[in-house]
Amino acid sequence: MAKLQKSIDKRNALIKATIELVNNNGFHATPMSKIAKMANVSPATIYLYFENKQDLVNKTYIDVKAKYTDYAFETYDATMSVEDGFELIWKRIANFKLKECENAMFLAQCDNTPMIDEPSRQEGIKHLQPLLDLWFRGIEEGIIKPMSDYLLYAYSINPLSFLMMSEKRGTFKLDKTHIEEAYQSAWNSIKVMH
Repeated sequence: MAKLQKSIDKRNALIKATIELVNNNGFHATPMSKIAKMANVSPATIYLYFENKQDLVNKTYIDVKAKYTDYAFETYDATMSVEDGFELIWKRIANFKLKECENAMFLAQCDNTPMIDEPSRQEGIKHLQPLLDLWFRGIEEGIIKPMSDYLLYAYSINPLSFLMMSEKRGTFKLDKTHIEEAYQSAWNSIKVMH
């Protein structure tokens, strides 16, 4: 059992080091040797867990995406109204992006780079299924504009990454009022105007 825990700890240390180094240096300036050094393992050890750098980055992406979506949907119930469900999920996502800054930054980097392969992206999208289902129900009920999931995401969720980066740079402070205004803007951008 102790051996298994040690193995899990090493893998987690490699993932944590990958997130930190990619956030600070970008993908291309993050060699495997640096990741191993930061994780306190020998470079050869990485290859016990990951095939190569691409595999390490893809698996890190999927791990972080799972954490993000588990948090986002933790208190969500599919029987909620579309508006209540969206508000709850949106605010949980906002909370994750502010509290889990390193993980959220890593995901933002992944969204803006060709480093993540398509199968890993598709796997990441699967984790968002409850939100996609909620949007589908909203469209069926005539509450949400009948647009592509990509457009719905781009207008309602993606601005949170911009706000998070602005806060990280110290140019903007997201307080309760700003979060409420941002939520209202997100909801207004996707709901059908009656």
